[in-house]
Amino acid sequence: MLLEARLKAASEPARNAALARHLLDALKQYGANSVGFYWPLAGEFDARAAVSVWLAASPQREASLPVIRERGVPLEFHAWTPDTPMKIGHHKIAEPTSGRIVTPELLFVPCVGFDAHGYRLGYGGGYYDRTLAAWPGAKKPITVGIAYEACRTPSLHREGHDIPLDLIVTEAALYPRPAD
Repeated sequence: MLLEARLKAASEPARNAALARHLLDALKQYGANSVGFYWPLAGEFDARAAVSVWLAASPQREASLPVIRERGVPLEFHAWTPDTPMKIGHHKIAEPTSGRIVTPELLFVPCVGFDAHGYRLGYGGGYYDRTLAAWPGAKKPITVGIAYEACRTPSLHREGHDIPLDLIVTEAALYPRPAD
């Protein structure tokens, strides 16, 4: 049901334009110079244009995309620019060929669904949970979910390894994680 709602929302240009504006607002709010994001699958918001605009505003900024070395292990983030050559990796998802590993300060995470407590529903592979649990940097990244308002639900079933996101961005608003 959420996948269908997301696919419908993603097909509306006005929603995508509003989501891009809010994504840029989130980047401005946190002031990060290093961002990890994702290559879009069907129904997912395509953040490449917004990230490209953000990159162009300062030579100190860098963006990266996930690379899946093998199933069941944390993601690596490799440097990306709009001109970076790409290859098809695991799950038939495009990955940068730069080979340069980046540890992002802010990480955009795709959401199939999300709830009022900052939890997300993904595809069930556990890649982001595993990656965040084994984060290579001294400090965990700011985590920002990207979703459509149509995929908001009051509550999601959670497991012990699930990690709430710091912020969820939709076409309608920015939702910070509520204080515990």
